[in-house]
Order: sequence, then structure tokens, then C-alpha cells
Amino acid sequence: LGLALYTGSLCVVSGAAFLYHDYCVIGAGPAGLQAAYFLQQAGRDYIVFERSHAPGSFFALYPRHRKLISINKQYTGKSNSEFNLRHDWNSLLSHDRRLLFRRYSRDFFPDADTMVRYLEDFASLLKLRVQYNTAIIHVTLEKNEQAWNGHYFLLTDQDRKNYKCSSLLVAAGTWVPNVVNFPGSEYVEGYETVSTNPEDFTGQTVLILGRGNSAFETAENILGVTNFIHMVSRSRVRLSWATHYVGDLRAINNGLLDTYQLKSLDGLLEGDLEDLAIVKDKKGKLHITLRFYLENRNISADIDSITLPQDELDNFATRAPYDRVIRCLGWKFDFSIYNRSLRMMPGKGNIKKYPQIKPSYESRGTRGLFVLGTASHSVDFRKSAGGFIHGFRYTTRAVHRLLENRHHGVPWPATVYPITQLTNSIIKRVNEASGLYQMFSVLADIILLRENATAFEYLEEYPIGVLAELEMQTGRKAQNGLFVIIMEYGRNFSGADKDVFYYNRAVGEAQHAWQSNFLHPVIYYYKRLPTEREMRLHHPDWPLPRPDAIHHIVEDFLTDWTAPNAHILPLRRFLENCLSTDLRNFFAESCFLFAFTHQKLPPSCQQGYMRMQGLVGTQELRHHAVQAGLLRDYTHTDFSDDRPPDSHDGSPEQLMSDHGIPVHPLQHLVNAKDE
Repeated sequence: LGLALYTGSLCVVSGAAFLYHDYCVIGAGPAGLQAAYFLQQAGRDYIVFERSHAPGSFFALYPRHRKLISINKQYTGKSNSEFNLRHDWNSLLSHDRRLLFRRYSRDFFPDADTMVRYLEDFASLLKLRVQYNTAIIHVTLEKNEQAWNGHYFLLTDQDRKNYKCSSLLVAAGTWVPNVVNFPGSEYVEGYETVSTNPEDFTGQTVLILGRGNSAFETAENILGVTNFIHMVSRSRVRLSWATHYVGDLRAINNGLLDTYQLKSLDGLLEGDLEDLAIVKDKKGKLHITLRFYLENRNISADIDSITLPQDELDNFATRAPYDRVIRCLGWKFDFSIYNRSLRMMPGKGNIKKYPQIKPSYESRGTRGLFVLGTASHSVDFRKSAGGFIHGFRYTTRAVHRLLENRHHGVPWPATVYPITQLTNSIIKRVNEASGLYQMFSVLADIILLRENATAFEYLEEYPIGVLAELEMQTGRKAQNGLFVIIMEYGRNFSGADKDVFYYNRAVGEAQHAWQSNFLHPVIYYYKRLPTEREMRLHHPDWPLPRPDAIHHIVEDFLTDWTAPNAHILPLRRFLENCLSTDLRNFFAESCFLFAFTHQKLPPSCQQGYMRMQGLVGTQELRHHAVQAGLLRDYTHTDFSDDRPPDSHDGSPEQLMSDHGIPVHPLQHLVNAKDE
């Protein structure tokens, strides 16, 4: 049987044997292992190719100084596992409670070696199908009308073994160092090879090219032993607390900013690196000059014959020679292994280091090729957390759900609730959902209304960039309107030049919720799905096209949106206005009255009281209702007159009054409170 299965999985194309799998995953880093987990849970045919002997090979080398900048918060004061993932930036998603990162390290900023060990356990304990020591060196297409996407993906490894798959998931990350070529760049050391021993820099002057976390991490390591450190980059420093982007400079690495601003010799400069040139003198010192000074000269010529900027400007900032120049410019995606038939093209502008993909994480050039993990960050670059574990663990799950619907007819998971649970469902999710919280403005919860708004379907963490394709991508119908729930920062609160600590930076009153600056829930209401044209042309500062109605839940210092008056009541009234219905919960007495005085009952009465459903009354509950003014206190009714307790004057009004039912039902409806 094993032989039959093996031979059945082999395909022969042009004399070459191809081992076939439905899904091929390139890379066994965090994103590749996360994809493998979901594929395995769904019982799909897949294989993961990893060039190294173990998963997470990137973390075996990087960061060079071994301190991760992804937080590992041990305590939140809550036991809700979904909420706690908001503050656990290292764990992958799984059903196994042993595979929470806090069980591997108690450090707030863990060591990278711990991440390597964690990924090894994730792959082994879950028995993921990873083929190690397999470097895919070439990927091409084979047209075939019978294939899922009209073609197969053909992969070749370093041993010239061949593989075929119907869908290709690229989770190889960005690992090729960014290099800037200029005259003298051969004297530059790379971040990937520079010494991490501070003693090697004792008494030296150092120039660092770059201004990201790797540059500041390198500077932090040698700050106490160097003469001084200068840092040059094209753009100004961007602090993560100002931009609210975790990929910008983090506080753990920003010691150089202190020594610069407090005038302790170190400094930051801005300039285009491609305009630089480096000249080495006889003593081995490195001098910074500009490229145009060397246009007609030989860089190997004696330095005395080369014009330096300080020859014309004697206070030129980098006139002092350096002992070392270190390049810390980050990484880019490796496009070299993909055949032109796949049309894997780099992005444009500041996302040119990533491949071009759609908001669904599918390649713009090839159907069936999806990019996962760090390499998919072009979708939300400098906006959200899609380039980091705590973000792409959710986008990877979203891609898996898209594939389940496309290839296996499994609709996007959804839960159906009666309309009376609409407010509660939203409040629950915005208070605990980690995917919405981490992938703010990128992933959204979608509420699809049923006919006559008597019920709704709740879909979690759908990519809003493909909202117009929701019916096709999820297998769900959106014919009666929908709500979109996302998390957002304030429009003008984030930016490298923003003062995020100004005095009145927070909003506390519900009527000013639309001016909230910090991360807060926003609910969009559409009477119909936005079109692709509307999605394409919407304002760039808005995550979605103009809705029919919008509601901001006011920001909260504790990120706890459960305040009855500030959070829940305004939300409920917004939902009621959109649906033209009453979403309050009523006691049986009120429903009884409405049944005799109104043609249409509130949904809570229709779906509860009229079906003989609801809470069973207790003495404690009745006492609470009386104190709140919701029910009449029958225990203090005065029956001391001559009439029997059940006698009345005969009028309907007196009958209702004697039984605690208000004479004016409309006034009762206005004054009714939430249960």
C-alpha cells in the first residue's frame, strides 16, 4: 500500500519525475510553520521545504545581538487566552497550550535562541511535515487546464529533485541584505558579518549606515567603548511610539538618541547613501567624501590628490576619519529563484523590497501563488503589524480560509446569532479579539445581516482590502447590508513628526469619540457591498470607502470598552438607527404590554417572550428591577379599602394601572432601560 501511495504521488513530465502535493510551502520560519499547522488541521496534502537543518534559521543568526524586540508579556490580569495574545507577540496559533511562548521565556524581550527552540518544538510536537536541508533553487509554471489555477507549480531543489504542486505558499521571508554600491563600498562591513564583541571596537570611531532597529541595535552594543558613533541615513529617525508602527525604532535600542541630544559626541545625519564615497588612507582610516568629487579620479589614488568636502567646507560634519563603517540597511526578498513565467515583480517605491501582491496576499502576476509572513508586508507596510509574528499569524490564517473556500468549498467560518445579540457580539470581540487589535485597519470582523434584520452571520478577521470580493472569497451572501468592525488610530495622530505626548491627547467623552487618537473600534455600516471601483478610489487616509453610517467607540485608557454609558449605549443606538429597530432587552411585563398595544414587537420580545424563552424570574432579580424603576413593587400595594383586591372600577385604564402596567405605553417604551 505504501508503495502504491508513493508511486501514485509521482508525476512524469518530459521524462522527469515530479513528487506531487496539493500545497507546497517554501520556508519553515514562523509563517511557514503557521501555514503548515492550518493545512494539517484541515487534513490537506502539503509539504514544507526548508533549506536549513531546522526551522527558524533566520533567528539562528538574527538579530545579531540576540535580543528580540517582540514583547512577551507574562501577566495581563486576565485569564482570557485570546485577550492575552494581544500582548504575546511571539506565539504562533495552535490548539496546544504548551506552545505559548511565555512557557519558554519569562523575559519581556526574549532571546533569539529561545525563538529557535520554540519553533523547533512547534514543528515537532505538532508533527508538521517539513522537509529539511532542501533549498528550492528554481520555480516555474506548467500550464494545465485540469489544475486548480490553470497551471501547476514546478519546483527544483539543490539536488535537482523535482516537485509539483497546485498551490504555492511562499513563506521564505526577506533575508537578502540590502546593499548600496558607491565608490569605496568595499570597505564597508555588513551587519550580517560584523563582530558582536564590544571589545573589538574599543577606542574606535564608527560610522553606521542605516537608521532602523538593526542600526541602533549595533550602536547600542558598542556605545560604551567607542570614541563616538555617527549614523547616516536617507530619512530622519522614526520612533515607534510616534508612528505606532512596531518596525520603527523601539525604545530598547535608542540609547544613541540620548548621547546625541545630550551632546556626548555621538550624532545622526541625513543624506543619500548613493551620493557618498569612502576613501582609505595609508593608515587604514576611512574618509567620507562625495561621489561627484571622484567622478574623474581614481579612487585608489593617494588621498592627498583627492578633494575632500572639508577642503572646501572646513566644518564639514563627517570630516573626522573613521576606523570602521558598518552597513545596517535591512533585508529584501529573494526574487532570483522564480522563473519569469511567474511574474514575481518587486513593488515600487518604499516597498520595492517586497513582491507585488494583492490585498488577499495572492501574487499579482500568478494565480495560486500566495506570499506569507514578512514578505507579505507590502499590504500594510508602515501601517500595521503584518511583517511581524503577532500580525502575520492572523493573515496566514486568513489566507488559509480563502484557500479552503476556493479549492475545497469550505465557506469562511461564521456564527449565526439572533439580532438581539448584535451589540453583545461586537462588544465581546472588540474587547478580546487579538487579530483585530494587532492587524488594525487591515483585518476586520464582518457582520452580514439576514433578511428583515432578524439575525446575522459573524465572520472574524477578514482582509478588508478584498471587501468587494467578500461573497466570492468567503462563500457567504451579503444581500441585506453589513457592518464592518475594525480598529483604528486617530487620523492625524501618527507620524515621525508628531508629538504624541501633548497635553489633551486623549478623548474621554462619547460625543467626541470620532476625535479619538489612540487605538479604538470603528464600525462601518453599508447597505450593500462596496464595489471594486469604490475600493480602488477611496480616500488614501481611510481604510474603507465612505459608508452609509459610521460609529467610533470612544478610546479607553484601559482598552476596556465595556462602560455602559460611554461605550455600550452609543453603540446600541447607532445599530438601532441603522436597522430601524429596537435592540433593547425587555422584561416579560413590557413584552406583554407591547403585544396588546403594538403591531410589531421589539426583537427581544419576538425572539424571547413570544417563544416562551428568557430568564426565569427570581426574587433577587425582581427586587433589582423594582429598585431600578423597571417594575412596580406589588408587595407595597395598598389593599386596605373596602374593595376586594381583584375588584376594579371597570375601565381598561384602571385595570392596567392596578397591575403595574403604565397607562401610556409609548411613555413606558421611552423610559424602559436595559435589562
